[in-house]
Amino acid sequence: MKKLYLIFACLFALQSIAQTSHKATKEITTVLNDWHKAAATAKYHSYFNALDTGAIFIGTDAAENWRKKDFKKFSKPYFDKGKAWAFTPIERNIYTNTAVSFAWFDELLNTHMGICRGSGVLEKIAGVWKIKHYVLSITIPNAHVEKITKLNKHKDSIFIAHKKPLN
Repeated sequence: MKKLYLIFACLFALQSIAQTSHKATKEITTVLNDWHKAAATAKYHSYFNALDTGAIFIGTDAAENWRKKDFKKFSKPYFDKGKAWAFTPIERNIYTNTAVSFAWFDELLNTHMGICRGSGVLEKIAGVWKIKHYVLSITIPNAHVEKITKLNKHKDSIFIAHKKPLN
């Protein structure tokens, strides 16, 4: 009889975890969709309120590794024009830790640059999911990597020359 109770307790716990994870996935999906929509509709405060105070945004250029305050300053003129950028999710995968306090995701986006990949980390702070880290990358078909590598070679060499090696 004790084994039967143990089995039911385990099944109940697994069901609760699945429901919590499903709820978190829905909440995170809403946060990310609203965040992208805020950029497309130039809702500056909504866009940046979705980011944690210490958030990092890494853009497509090697020099774009923005802290939130610097990213806000860089982005403000785009938002002031009435439309910053429009990223429409095509596909998204969301994962959480067992405590459902941290989440990480990857997504494919339809953008003015073609298909891009976004990935990031969120933390649930005082019951609200906040974006802590976001990386935007332009996708390059493998058949074109050699052409892109040649195209970037000069700019990359200048960028590398100004960086100190990590040793």
